[in-house]
Amino acid sequence: MKRATLTDTQTLELRDEQRPTPESDELLVAVNACGVCATDVHMYSGSLTVDFPLVPGHECAGEVVSVGDDVDEFTAGDRVAINPSVPCHECRMCKSGRENLCANLTSIGGAAKHTISGAFAEYVCAPAGNVEDIGDLDYRTAAFAEPLGCCINGVDQIDLTSGETVVVVGAGAIGLLLVGLLRASGAGSIVVSEPVAERREAALEIGADHAVDPTETDLESTVDDLVGPVDVAIEAVGIPELVEQAHALTGPGGRTLVFGVPPEDATVGLPVFDLFFEEREVIGTYSLTPDTFARAVRLLQNGRIDVDTLVTDEFGLDDLETAFGQMENREGLKKMVYPQR
Repeated sequence: MKRATLTDTQTLELRDEQRPTPESDELLVAVNACGVCATDVHMYSGSLTVDFPLVPGHECAGEVVSVGDDVDEFTAGDRVAINPSVPCHECRMCKSGRENLCANLTSIGGAAKHTISGAFAEYVCAPAGNVEDIGDLDYRTAAFAEPLGCCINGVDQIDLTSGETVVVVGAGAIGLLLVGLLRASGAGSIVVSEPVAERREAALEIGADHAVDPTETDLESTVDDLVGPVDVAIEAVGIPELVEQAHALTGPGGRTLVFGVPPEDATVGLPVFDLFFEEREVIGTYSLTPDTFARAVRLLQNGRIDVDTLVTDEFGLDDLETAFGQMENREGLKKMVYPQR
């Protein structure tokens, strides 16, 4: 089978390797669609530390080829989406229902304490407990279950109340997925801050009420004129300065959600007195849980989230580096890879 393997920083090799055999509690899945995430690009560029060699790719869906001896709930031919975050189920965080913070978390092709071979490959193995049946949902849509599950986890962290005003800073694929989810979750006014015109247009199509170019206007005063006090600001890019910008937009009692993946050594400067005197919060969110993944699949099956607008480029495994390059240059939106091509 073919696998796209990172052998070093900015070095990707398409290798022909033996197809893996599932363990007793695993499934072997033929990967029909796998989305490219910013995390994959961070691994490729070297801004996220990983051990080489590594097969990235963690936003995937496909068809079950074979199952381990102890697997009863799935059979060959089932159509599934894979949750790449594999918790230990034994630590304190797992037992409290926060499996994304598992002390021994393993990721199938993503970022975690332990990372194993991912889904930029024709086949991948996954524990049966990390798989959701997708029925007749198309594979491209089902591949959004992982990033949508992460978005659901983030929205859970901010404890969104119906009618609250939200600003999303950054309208890449994740920012736009958040916009759709916020609209489905009952947000009031949604404002998007994004310098790229095509992305602002997509934000409005997906459900934002306003889309602002922060390079052409004073963002704080513009947002205040448009919607007044902001309850929640979400940084969806991973740039420390934008975390500060997002926090500056929130009013008393407001929450700032750090969603974008920042550099590992990044720091920010925030007005601490505001945190105290105005009870403003800064909240982190990481990955997803089995619960948010299952909820993501249901939302996608019910057509509650528009993902078709997000996919702008499609590739085979041999063009994965082109996809990485486009993402680094902020060209287009979601890149989808089809390993079986």
